[in-house]
Formats: sequence, C-alpha cells, structure tokens
Amino acid sequence: MDIYKEVEHRLLPLPPNNWIMRQTWRNTLFLHWPVQPEQLRSYIPSVLEIDTYDGSAWLGIVAFEMEGIYFRGLSFFSVVAPFSEVNVRTYVKHKGKPGVFFISLDVNDWASLLIAKRWYRLPYHSADISIRQEGEATFYDSVRKNLPVRFDGSCTPKENKFFPSDGTLDHFLTEKYCFYTTQNKKDIFHGDIHHLPWPLQKADVQIQRNTLFSPLNLDFSEEPIVHFSKGVDSLMWNVKKLEY
Repeated sequence: MDIYKEVEHRLLPLPPNNWIMRQTWRNTLFLHWPVQPEQLRSYIPSVLEIDTYDGSAWLGIVAFEMEGIYFRGLSFFSVVAPFSEVNVRTYVKHKGKPGVFFISLDVNDWASLLIAKRWYRLPYHSADISIRQEGEATFYDSVRKNLPVRFDGSCTPKENKFFPSDGTLDHFLTEKYCFYTTQNKKDIFHGDIHHLPWPLQKADVQIQRNTLFSPLNLDFSEEPIVHFSKGVDSLMWNVKKLEY
C-alpha cells in the first residue's frame, strides 16, 4: 500500500507490528480555539502532558465523513456503510510522543458506536449527523441524542490546498499519528495511526450553534482557526494499554 511506504513526514517511525484496518476520511473540517492548559487539566489523565503551541493548549472540533472501514486482507470491502462523525479533542504527549486526546465523539452509525467504543475505548455518543455540500460550501449539523449538545455550521474553502510545514501551527493542529483515550482516567489506551500529510485549505466558517463544549463548562466568543481538507486515507493499529 502506497501510504504505508511514505513515512518521511512522520516524527516517529511506524509501529513494528501490522496495521489492522484502513479508514477513509473525507470533507474534514478542523476548528481550533486556544485555551489555557489549566482549563483542560481536570479532563485529561494526569499521566498525560497537555501539549501546547506558543504556550496555549488547543481545543478542537473535527467533523468528517467516514466513507469506509476496511480490515486488513479485505481491502475492497467496507465493514460499514458511510457515516459521519464529529469529535472534540485536544493534544497531549506521553514520554515525548504527541497525539490526540479525544474528549467526545459523536457518530451516527450503530456499528461504530457499539463495536469501536468497546474495541478502542473511545468516548462515543449516538447522534443524528448530517454533512452535505451545496456548491463550494459544506454544511455540518450534529445533534447528540437525548442531550442538548449540538454543532451546526458550514465552511467554504477560500484558497488553494497546501501541506503544513513542520513547526507551524497548521502542522501542530492536524499532523497527529497517535491517539490516547480513557474511560476511567486510570486505564489509558493508545493507538497508532498513519496517513499522508493532510492537504489543507483555509476556509471561511459560519457557526450557527455550538454546545459541544458545554460539558466542559467552556464557551468561546472568538473566531476559531479553520482548516478544511478533502480528506486522506489512514491506517490504524490495534489499541494498547499505556504502560506508565
């Protein structure tokens, strides 16, 4: 697989064991707000260091369409139909290895909700999600079931695509190849990811409603940093319990 062979952009080498699945992410919206690290500390296990850029931690919303999930050896058969996801995340490190820490993930696919929640120990929630395109604009609407948690907005790319340079904020916010998660703040799990660099575009965004941060007692009035990408294919490794 070509993406497995292209590794020059990675900070760390690929894991020695085999990847287990390929995922296809499309029409991806990245929104990020700077926050003081202490505002997130109570939500992040103490063994994980909150990663910062220019002294700020970053809280993100990432919304995308999952076009397919393909297990190793079944590269032409997706085990699920296309579905949509909206996640809330920040960035952490453990022993120098940077990665994503997922605070919540909203998904409208029952298989991902039930299977991946148990397999990857990710904090999934059931939601009604719509992602649609009208001309150059992409519209995102996610409503968590049985809870007043919603994201409703749209973005319109406004520049040619670019690949983020190492050391830039664009790179820090998007180029992550590991994730960390927990269900009890004691048992920490991590999983490795690989993909080609994100082909990004700057974009204009219109946010009609956002209560995804309400469980964190955080609210933002300033405009976020916005990126849009047509997407990447990714490889996933099995999740492992973090040793510390």
